[in-house]
Amino acid sequence: MALTTPLLEVKGVTLTFKGIAALTDVAFSVEKGRIVSLIGPNGAGKTSILNCISGRYTPDCGEIYLDGKNLLAVPAHKRTGMGLSRTFQNIALFKGLSVLDNLMVGRHHLIRYGILSSIAYFGRAMNDEAEHRRRVEDVIDFLGLSPYRHQAAGHLPYGVQKRVELGRALAAEPKLILLDEPMAGMNLEETEDMARYILDICEEWGATVLLIEHDMGVVMDISDKIVVLDFGSVLAQGRPDEISANQDVVAAYLGTEDATFFGR
Repeated sequence: MALTTPLLEVKGVTLTFKGIAALTDVAFSVEKGRIVSLIGPNGAGKTSILNCISGRYTPDCGEIYLDGKNLLAVPAHKRTGMGLSRTFQNIALFKGLSVLDNLMVGRHHLIRYGILSSIAYFGRAMNDEAEHRRRVEDVIDFLGLSPYRHQAAGHLPYGVQKRVELGRALAAEPKLILLDEPMAGMNLEETEDMARYILDICEEWGATVLLIEHDMGVVMDISDKIVVLDFGSVLAQGRPDEISANQDVVAAYLGTEDATFFGR
Protein backbone atom coordinates (compact mmCIF):
# COMPACT_ATOMS: atom_id res chain seq x y z
CA MET A 1 0.00 0.00 0.00
CA ALA A 2 1.33 3.43 -0.95
CA LEU A 3 2.33 5.72 1.86
CA THR A 4 -0.10 8.57 2.55
CA THR A 5 -0.21 11.54 4.91
CA PRO A 6 -1.34 10.28 8.35
CA LEU A 7 -4.86 11.14 9.41
CA LEU A 8 -3.61 11.97 12.93
CA GLU A 9 -0.16 13.31 13.76
CA VAL A 10 1.01 13.83 17.35
CA LYS A 11 4.31 15.69 17.52
CA GLY A 12 6.34 16.29 20.66
CA VAL A 13 3.38 16.58 23.05
CA THR A 14 4.31 17.37 26.65
CA LEU A 15 1.75 17.73 29.44
CA THR A 16 2.41 18.58 33.08
CA PHE A 17 0.23 18.99 36.15
CA LYS A 18 1.79 21.33 38.72
CA GLY A 19 5.25 20.39 37.55
CA ILE A 20 4.60 16.65 37.36
CA ALA A 21 5.02 15.29 33.84
CA ALA A 22 2.10 13.22 32.56
CA LEU A 23 3.42 13.19 28.98
CA THR A 24 6.91 13.92 27.71
CA ASP A 25 7.67 14.52 24.02
CA VAL A 26 5.05 12.03 22.81
CA ALA A 27 5.05 11.53 19.04
CA PHE A 28 3.21 9.02 16.84
CA SER A 29 0.89 8.93 13.84
CA VAL A 30 -2.31 7.14 12.85
CA GLU A 31 -2.82 6.27 9.19
CA LYS A 32 -6.26 6.52 7.61
CA GLY A 33 -8.37 3.38 7.83
CA ARG A 34 -6.12 1.72 10.40
CA ILE A 35 -6.58 0.55 13.99
CA VAL A 36 -3.81 1.89 16.22
CA SER A 37 -3.67 0.78 19.86
CA LEU A 38 -2.16 2.70 22.76
CA ILE A 39 -0.92 0.36 25.46
CA GLY A 40 1.15 0.69 28.59
CA PRO A 41 1.04 0.10 32.35
CA ASN A 42 -1.47 1.98 34.50
CA GLY A 43 -0.49 5.63 34.77
CA ALA A 44 1.56 5.56 31.57
CA GLY A 45 -0.36 8.53 30.09
CA LYS A 46 -2.70 6.77 27.66
CA THR A 47 -5.90 8.59 28.61
CA SER A 48 -3.96 11.85 28.97
CA ILE A 49 -2.97 11.78 25.30
CA LEU A 50 -6.57 11.04 24.27
CA ASN A 51 -7.67 14.00 26.38
CA CYS A 52 -5.14 16.20 24.60
CA ILE A 53 -6.46 15.08 21.23
CA SER A 54 -10.11 15.56 22.17
CA GLY A 55 -9.49 18.91 23.85
CA ARG A 56 -10.12 18.12 27.48
CA TYR A 57 -6.47 18.89 28.24
CA THR A 58 -4.24 21.47 26.59
CA PRO A 59 -0.63 20.31 26.30
CA ASP A 60 2.21 22.54 27.46
CA CYS A 61 3.90 22.15 24.10
CA GLY A 62 3.75 20.07 20.95
CA GLU A 63 1.47 19.82 17.94
CA ILE A 64 -1.53 17.66 17.03
CA TYR A 65 -2.91 17.53 13.48
CA LEU A 66 -6.09 15.88 12.22
CA ASP A 67 -6.22 15.48 8.46
CA GLY A 68 -3.55 18.16 8.15
CA LYS A 69 -5.40 20.70 10.33
CA ASN A 70 -4.07 21.98 13.66
CA LEU A 71 -6.36 20.53 16.35
CA LEU A 72 -4.86 22.63 19.14
CA ALA A 73 -6.10 25.81 17.43
CA VAL A 74 -9.69 24.55 17.60
CA PRO A 75 -11.87 24.66 20.77
CA ALA A 76 -12.82 21.26 22.16
CA HIS A 77 -16.53 21.68 21.32
CA LYS A 78 -15.73 22.22 17.63
CA ARG A 79 -13.44 19.21 17.17
CA THR A 80 -16.36 16.88 16.50
CA GLY A 81 -17.10 19.00 13.45
CA MET A 82 -13.56 18.30 12.24
CA GLY A 83 -14.25 14.57 12.24
CA LEU A 84 -13.32 13.53 15.78
CA SER A 85 -15.42 11.52 18.24
CA ARG A 86 -14.69 9.44 21.33
CA THR A 87 -15.90 7.11 24.03
CA PHE A 88 -14.85 7.27 27.67
CA GLN A 89 -13.17 4.99 30.17
CA ASN A 90 -16.20 5.38 32.42
CA ILE A 91 -19.52 5.28 30.57
CA ALA A 92 -20.75 8.83 29.90
CA LEU A 93 -24.27 8.39 28.53
CA PHE A 94 -27.38 10.49 29.14
CA LYS A 95 -28.88 7.78 31.32
CA GLY A 96 -32.43 9.16 31.32
CA LEU A 97 -32.61 9.36 27.53
CA SER A 98 -33.45 6.49 25.23
CA VAL A 99 -30.83 4.72 23.14
CA LEU A 100 -32.21 6.48 20.06
CA ASP A 101 -31.95 9.91 21.66
CA ASN A 102 -28.42 9.23 22.94
CA LEU A 103 -27.34 8.43 19.40
CA MET A 104 -29.14 11.50 18.04
CA VAL A 105 -26.99 13.61 20.39
CA GLY A 106 -23.98 12.34 18.47
CA ARG A 107 -25.31 14.09 15.37
CA HIS A 108 -25.85 17.47 17.01
CA HIS A 109 -22.94 19.10 15.16
CA LEU A 110 -24.49 18.04 11.85
CA ILE A 111 -27.79 19.86 12.44
CA ARG A 112 -28.07 22.81 10.06
CA TYR A 113 -31.61 24.11 10.59
CA GLY A 114 -32.30 27.05 12.91
CA ILE A 115 -34.32 27.45 16.08
CA LEU A 116 -37.44 28.79 14.32
CA SER A 117 -37.60 25.82 11.97
CA SER A 118 -37.14 23.43 14.88
CA ILE A 119 -39.94 25.05 16.89
CA ALA A 120 -42.38 25.00 13.97
CA TYR A 121 -40.96 21.67 12.76
CA PHE A 122 -41.56 22.08 9.05
CA GLY A 123 -39.61 22.19 5.83
CA ARG A 124 -35.88 21.75 6.26
CA ALA A 125 -36.15 20.86 9.94
CA MET A 126 -38.54 17.98 9.22
CA ASN A 127 -36.49 16.66 6.31
CA ASP A 128 -33.17 16.93 8.15
CA GLU A 129 -34.61 15.27 11.24
CA ALA A 130 -35.79 12.33 9.13
CA GLU A 131 -32.32 11.96 7.59
CA HIS A 132 -30.59 12.10 11.00
CA ARG A 133 -32.94 9.44 12.34
CA ARG A 134 -32.29 7.26 9.29
CA ARG A 135 -28.55 7.46 9.90
CA VAL A 136 -29.02 6.65 13.59
CA GLU A 137 -31.17 3.65 12.71
CA ASP A 138 -28.32 2.38 10.53
CA VAL A 139 -26.02 2.54 13.56
CA ILE A 140 -28.61 0.83 15.77
CA ASP A 141 -28.94 -2.04 13.30
CA PHE A 142 -25.16 -2.32 12.89
CA LEU A 143 -24.56 -2.63 16.65
CA GLY A 144 -27.53 -4.93 17.34
CA LEU A 145 -29.28 -2.32 19.48
CA SER A 146 -32.76 -2.65 17.93
CA PRO A 147 -34.35 -4.37 20.98
CA TYR A 148 -33.23 -1.46 23.18
CA ARG A 149 -34.08 1.41 20.82
CA HIS A 150 -36.63 3.11 23.08
CA GLN A 151 -35.28 2.01 26.47
CA ALA A 152 -33.54 4.43 28.84
CA ALA A 153 -29.78 3.96 28.47
CA GLY A 154 -29.21 3.93 32.23
CA HIS A 155 -31.39 0.84 32.68
CA LEU A 156 -29.48 -1.32 30.20
CA PRO A 157 -26.88 -3.98 31.00
CA TYR A 158 -23.30 -2.73 31.20
CA GLY A 159 -22.17 -4.35 27.96
CA VAL A 160 -25.09 -2.86 26.05
CA GLN A 161 -24.33 0.60 27.46
CA LYS A 162 -20.80 0.23 26.10
CA ARG A 163 -22.27 -0.46 22.67
CA VAL A 164 -24.57 2.56 22.95
CA GLU A 165 -21.60 4.78 23.70
CA LEU A 166 -19.77 3.37 20.69
CA GLY A 167 -22.90 4.00 18.64
CA ARG A 168 -23.08 7.63 19.72
CA ALA A 169 -19.48 8.13 18.62
CA LEU A 170 -20.17 6.41 15.31
CA ALA A 171 -23.35 8.41 14.70
CA ALA A 172 -21.20 11.55 14.51
CA GLU A 173 -19.79 10.22 11.19
CA PRO A 174 -16.19 10.67 12.38
CA LYS A 175 -12.95 10.35 10.49
CA LEU A 176 -11.24 9.29 13.73
CA ILE A 177 -12.78 7.55 16.76
CA LEU A 178 -10.94 7.57 20.08
CA LEU A 179 -11.88 4.51 22.15
CA ASP A 180 -10.85 4.51 25.80
CA GLU A 181 -10.97 0.91 27.07
CA PRO A 182 -14.14 -0.13 25.19
CA MET A 183 -13.85 -3.74 26.45
CA ALA A 184 -13.26 -2.93 30.13
CA GLY A 185 -15.54 -4.94 32.42
CA MET A 186 -16.93 -7.10 29.63
CA ASN A 187 -17.19 -10.88 29.57
CA LEU A 188 -15.52 -12.96 26.84
CA GLU A 189 -18.52 -12.97 24.48
CA GLU A 190 -19.05 -9.20 24.81
CA THR A 191 -15.33 -8.59 24.27
CA GLU A 192 -15.33 -10.66 21.07
CA ASP A 193 -18.41 -8.81 19.81
CA MET A 194 -16.83 -5.41 20.52
CA ALA A 195 -13.62 -6.42 18.74
CA ARG A 196 -15.65 -7.42 15.69
CA TYR A 197 -17.53 -4.11 15.74
CA ILE A 198 -14.26 -2.18 15.84
CA LEU A 199 -12.93 -4.09 12.85
CA ASP A 200 -16.17 -3.50 10.94
CA ILE A 201 -16.11 0.22 11.77
CA CYS A 202 -12.88 0.49 9.80
CA GLU A 203 -13.79 -1.90 7.00
CA GLU A 204 -17.46 -1.00 6.44
CA TRP A 205 -17.83 2.55 7.80
CA GLY A 206 -14.47 3.91 6.67
CA ALA A 207 -13.48 5.27 10.08
CA THR A 208 -10.04 5.19 11.69
CA VAL A 209 -9.59 4.03 15.29
CA LEU A 210 -7.19 5.02 18.06
CA LEU A 211 -7.76 2.51 20.83
CA ILE A 212 -6.72 2.17 24.47
CA GLU A 213 -7.14 -1.40 25.67
CA HIS A 214 -5.64 -3.64 28.37
CA ASP A 215 -6.69 -6.95 26.83
CA MET A 216 -3.46 -7.86 25.05
CA GLY A 217 -5.06 -10.70 23.14
CA VAL A 218 -7.53 -8.28 21.53
CA VAL A 219 -4.82 -5.67 20.91
CA MET A 220 -2.59 -8.18 19.13
CA ASP A 221 -5.45 -9.56 17.05
CA ILE A 222 -7.03 -6.36 15.70
CA SER A 223 -4.30 -3.71 15.67
CA ASP A 224 -2.43 -2.60 12.58
CA LYS A 225 0.02 -0.68 14.77
CA ILE A 226 0.75 -0.42 18.49
CA VAL A 227 2.20 2.52 20.40
CA VAL A 228 3.57 1.71 23.85
CA LEU A 229 3.68 4.40 26.54
CA ASP A 230 5.65 4.11 29.77
CA PHE A 231 5.95 6.91 32.36
CA GLY A 232 4.48 9.37 29.85
CA SER A 233 6.94 8.65 27.04
CA VAL A 234 6.82 6.48 23.93
CA LEU A 235 8.72 3.29 24.72
CA ALA A 236 8.14 1.57 21.38
CA GLN A 237 5.86 1.55 18.36
CA GLY A 238 5.39 -0.87 15.48
CA ARG A 239 3.42 -3.84 14.23
CA PRO A 240 1.96 -6.30 16.76
CA ASP A 241 4.63 -8.89 16.03
CA GLU A 242 7.37 -6.32 16.59
CA ILE A 243 5.86 -5.19 19.90
CA SER A 244 5.33 -8.71 21.22
CA ALA A 245 9.00 -9.45 20.55
CA ASN A 246 10.22 -6.26 22.21
CA GLN A 247 11.75 -7.22 25.56
CA ASP A 248 11.69 -3.63 26.84
CA VAL A 249 7.91 -3.58 26.41
CA VAL A 250 7.43 -6.89 28.23
CA ALA A 251 9.73 -5.76 31.04
CA ALA A 252 7.78 -2.49 31.41
CA TYR A 253 4.63 -4.51 32.10
CA LEU A 254 5.95 -7.41 34.12
CA GLY A 255 9.44 -6.50 35.27
CA THR A 256 10.63 -9.61 33.47
CA GLU A 257 11.31 -10.55 29.86
CA ASP A 258 8.50 -13.07 29.48
CA ALA A 259 7.07 -12.82 25.97
CA THR A 260 4.19 -15.18 26.85
CA PHE A 261 2.51 -12.08 28.30
CA PHE A 262 1.32 -11.28 24.77
CA GLY A 263 0.10 -14.78 24.14
CA ARG A 264 2.92 -15.46 21.67
